[in-house]
Amino acid sequence: MTTSQAIPATPGPAATQELSRSDAVRLFAGFAGLGAAAVNLAVASSLLAAADPALPVRAAGAAAALLWGSALLGWTVAGLGRSRFPLPRASTVLLPAAAAAHVAAIVLGAGSGMAGLGISHLAALLLTLMIIAATSWLGRTSPTFPGGSGQTASARLGAGPLLAAAFAGALLVAAITTPGLAASTAGQFAVPHSGHTGGHHSP
Repeated sequence: MTTSQAIPATPGPAATQELSRSDAVRLFAGFAGLGAAAVNLAVASSLLAAADPALPVRAAGAAAALLWGSALLGWTVAGLGRSRFPLPRASTVLLPAAAAAHVAAIVLGAGSGMAGLGISHLAALLLTLMIIAATSWLGRTSPTFPGGSGQTASARLGAGPLLAAAFAGALLVAAITTPGLAASTAGQFAVPHSGHTGGHHSP
């Protein structure tokens, strides 16, 4: 080998830490995506349960929530598996549209007999905004997103802060997702653990 031949450079500690920070943000977006998908599917089940031939708008809303929840679930799983979220240009349009739809559902649901789903839509809205914020950050640091420069910011995370950030993100998403699921029809009919007696009675 001659000295003029280029030797591939190996990533140093800074590059590894920078990758860890991007992974933390990606995990946060993934947690939020899974939570938003679950809440949207719960909203679909609630609308299907309340569907009436005289109110076809509920059936249409259920179909839309079912399709969006399923698509969001697939998009999130694909993004976590590939280390990057697919369809970046489509997601920059569909995610804000979904957030606007949740806002409309919260406003219009109060007078449609589906006010109970307001909490579910609020949870889905917050989770969707989290996805938008996380993917926007990834878009500024990755050329795979529209407008991404590929430049990274100065802050970095090591293995310990990465785990701490992932844990905190999971707790935050769970704290928002759980009330959203509980407010749905499936959540209202769920039997709490304290309601199980196990068939044993005191003498």
